[in-house]
Amino acid sequence: MSRFFTTSFAWKTFGKKRVERLQQDAITQLQEGDVVNLDDTHCAHPYAKQLPFLSWLYDHSSKTYTWAMNLVVLQAVLKSGLEYPLFYSVWHKPEIKGEGLAKLDLAKQMLLMLRESVKCRLWVAMDRWYLCKDFFAFLESHHFDWVTKAKRNTALFRKIIEPCTGKERYVPLTPVMLIREVFNDLKRQGSTSLVSIAIPNIYMKQPTMVTNRKGKQVKKQRYVQIAAVVAMRLKEDEQGVHDTIEMDKDESPATYRGAYLLISNRYDTPKKALQTYVKRWRIEVFFRTAKQELAFELCHSEFEAHHHAHFELLFAAETLLAVALFEMNKEKKSEDEGCTHGEMIRGLFHTRCQTRTRTYKGQERIYVDFDIEVKKFASLIRLFWPEHYLMLLWGAPKPHIYQVLPRTA
Repeated sequence: MSRFFTTSFAWKTFGKKRVERLQQDAITQLQEGDVVNLDDTHCAHPYAKQLPFLSWLYDHSSKTYTWAMNLVVLQAVLKSGLEYPLFYSVWHKPEIKGEGLAKLDLAKQMLLMLRESVKCRLWVAMDRWYLCKDFFAFLESHHFDWVTKAKRNTALFRKIIEPCTGKERYVPLTPVMLIREVFNDLKRQGSTSLVSIAIPNIYMKQPTMVTNRKGKQVKKQRYVQIAAVVAMRLKEDEQGVHDTIEMDKDESPATYRGAYLLISNRYDTPKKALQTYVKRWRIEVFFRTAKQELAFELCHSEFEAHHHAHFELLFAAETLLAVALFEMNKEKKSEDEGCTHGEMIRGLFHTRCQTRTRTYKGQERIYVDFDIEVKKFASLIRLFWPEHYLMLLWGAPKPHIYQVLPRTA
């Protein structure tokens, strides 16, 4: 369908209305404690090197540079297990380093858009590339809790009390030092599944604005307590997730023999911080399925408006698919029951249909026959079958101008 939308359109408003509509339903609305995943991915465009909306980007999976669009994406993961995409923004690589909007700026814009329809406190799980103290301050000021992996050069401190003087002192240390401290205890917990150890009394410096003696606002660094959790066998590490950007050694994750350090502002619930970061894997799964099953990278148009239409319609399709998949699988009792993402696409989206007319009691009727697995999806079709055949996704500005067909048409 996106092939017909080559002209400009307010696609960001389209996506915003989709998210607003999702917050009006009890099944799909975000509630306190739910997770928002933040990450970015490449959309390669192999047939056009000089298009202005493409950037020459490094791809870690292929170890090469490629012409691509770089999308910063937000995804919702609810406590019920339902997950769906929220917003995306395209990052344009500036000609001069430091100019233009950074990925952190795009992430802030999208989170503020989300705040217009969602007021409850949420978690933000993100890749270590988004580890930025100013960004942490932004999240906390807008009622977001955060969790991410520590980098090798992340500056941490341990709070100790001097035995003689009783004064507080903050001892600097590195994330790798923390991991090595508890690594032997971590190994004793098991050798097959996710294991973790929380380390107390860990702090990091955070910028804060204070008023000095002259009455001016100045930025000061203060020690803020954080959660520090050493974890091993995270899903993303077992699957070998690759970064979308090239980094130096200091920007790489802090690791020691397969163990990593997670940090979060919620020092009071380190276990919850770990559980939240585990859900970050779902956005990697979304990127993979979107590219393999929803033609994420198969829009090769030379018009940028066409690509925005393609991405927004793909997000809408994935949202509808996610809700349908959730309804199909919420009552399954074994792994053999229910449907996979690919089965839902093949069963519902890859369909054939034929149209025929027939006269019934003197009235001509139009019949549309769909060739799908009716028996398998009967309960799902019955649940979402509309009262009228005019199906509007999230409202129309002038609904009275449409002719609504009755349910028995």
